[in-house]
Amino acid sequence: MQGLRKVACVEDTMRRVVRQSKFRHVFGQAVKNDQCYDDIRVSRVTWDSSFCAVNPRFVAIIVDASGGGAFLVLPLHKTGRIDKSYPTVCGHTGPVLDIDWCPHNDQVIASGSEDCTVMVWQIPENGLTLSLTEPVVVLEGHSKRVGIVAWHPTARNVLLSAGCDNAIIIWNVGTGEALINLDDMHVDMIYNVSWNRNGSLICTASKDKKVRVIDPRKQEIVAEKEKTHEGARPMRAIFLADGNIFTTGFSRMSERQLALWNPKNMEEPIALHEMDTSNGVLLPFYDPDTNIIYLCGKGDSSIRYFEITDESPYVHYLNTFSSKEPQRGMGFMPKRGLDVNKCEIARFFKLHERKCEPIIMTVPRKSDLFQDDLYPDTAGPEAALEAEEWFEGKNADPLLISLKHGYIPGKNRDLKVVKKNILDNKPAANKKSDLINAPKKAADASNTQNEAKLDEILKELKSIKDTITNQDERISKLEQQMAKIAD
Repeated sequence: MQGLRKVACVEDTMRRVVRQSKFRHVFGQAVKNDQCYDDIRVSRVTWDSSFCAVNPRFVAIIVDASGGGAFLVLPLHKTGRIDKSYPTVCGHTGPVLDIDWCPHNDQVIASGSEDCTVMVWQIPENGLTLSLTEPVVVLEGHSKRVGIVAWHPTARNVLLSAGCDNAIIIWNVGTGEALINLDDMHVDMIYNVSWNRNGSLICTASKDKKVRVIDPRKQEIVAEKEKTHEGARPMRAIFLADGNIFTTGFSRMSERQLALWNPKNMEEPIALHEMDTSNGVLLPFYDPDTNIIYLCGKGDSSIRYFEITDESPYVHYLNTFSSKEPQRGMGFMPKRGLDVNKCEIARFFKLHERKCEPIIMTVPRKSDLFQDDLYPDTAGPEAALEAEEWFEGKNADPLLISLKHGYIPGKNRDLKVVKKNILDNKPAANKKSDLINAPKKAADASNTQNEAKLDEILKELKSIKDTITNQDERISKLEQQMAKIAD
């Protein structure tokens, strides 16, 4: 009760200043039951990740799996009851702890697991028809479980992973190589990692209560703050579009806090607010286009949202979406997956124990025209840099697209992994011979794909035949037993 009074008090003081904002009346609404994804065994692993990742094509959810780790990938339109036999992505030998869709390819997803590996998967265009057990590439380099995976925001095929070995590895997925290994910067468990807007820096929150800002290519700590939040429970730190850092954590008295920091001077926070005394970790979801942060506590039944501005008190409380059921995890749709005709500015995918429920955040407007003040140009699916350019030191902001006529997903190219052969350092062939060989290469690639499909079908057939044989044996045994009893 005291906790509720406290949050009401915080929200009152933040609300007292009536300020003009087009987001003051944002309201959330859960979709009808038939638009939920039902009968899903959401993972029960005790890990503070969001367990859900979404993009304009698919929703992916980490589920309970016997003898390994698995996650579901459902096309967005596949609502209703999900059959128990629905295919999963199930190549890990330990539980999956985190998943992240590639921002530059809506059919590529990365997963980190307790089996110490990171796997990158290519999802077929219309979703799965058979369970997927073969990743495009397995990234091995961590010595303990991998709890965090995060794609680079602007460079193609650059993926970051962080494990319980306190190491952060940055991979070139296109070659399957670990190119940067930050294994001596954290002395304790890493709670989360966030890229900045152009992917030149990362910030991390760690169990030692420090927030660090790291330049991964120079492999140096640019800024750090000790005891960002005094409490012992997990923190989160994310970069905002202007380069400031937003953190959530706990006070010494176990009250949940949120704070805003300038990485150029981390002595004192720009703003610090105490929320309530709940013990769920606050997961922040940030929209750089509107500068709104949504806070979803694990085990809470509400989503609170705040607008960040450059005028005091800097973090302005907007509203709270409340429901009855606590959330096990949460997915956050990128801006290009929203319905601009309905003035939808955010969509969450809330995980219950047995279902996933979309929640739609809307700004009420009377006009049917495109509201360009709500939808500035947003990050599109095209990468601004190739992996090699980023590793060589180049930076680039996201390539923006307009949502004026809605977003139509384009054709994604398949993720190809070219393993470099150190022995094979021949000089590059001239362009003419490359052109001659191109059709041959394409034919080879399609043959390889067909062979892989054939293998998959043969495996499936063998498994069904084995099952039938086993059942036949069982039937004949039971018939023999019956005959004995009858005699």
